[in-house]
Amino acid sequence: QVQLVESGGGLVQPGGSLKLSCIASGFRFSRAIMKWYRQTPGKEREFVASIITNGGYTTYDDSVKGRFKISRDNPKNTVYLQMNSLQPEDTAVYYCHAQKDSTGDIFWGQGIQVTVSS
Repeated sequence: QVQLVESGGGLVQPGGSLKLSCIASGFRFSRAIMKWYRQTPGKEREFVASIITNGGYTTYDDSVKGRFKISRDNPKNTVYLQMNSLQPEDTAVYYCHAQKDSTGDIFWGQGIQVTVSS
């Protein structure tokens, strides 16, 4: 059974930082491309960042480039999203996403709330 469990969300003031974690199970984590998405009410889920299987290449949406950093620890089956200089527009539910490299099968976490407010 595939599971993606996010943690690390919460309330933070503008300019602050949070680090999200996503622990994966039920599939070979080291063979999956991992991504983070986010969604606000009434809007479509949007791409935030991605990292390839060995962590050697990452991509970011322009809105978070230079502020967010995605990383992974394959022995721990975990992907991270370090978020710095957070702004109110970063407020959203953040989702962990896995795509198996071999089959293209996609899995989602349940999402975690990040709120940036003073």
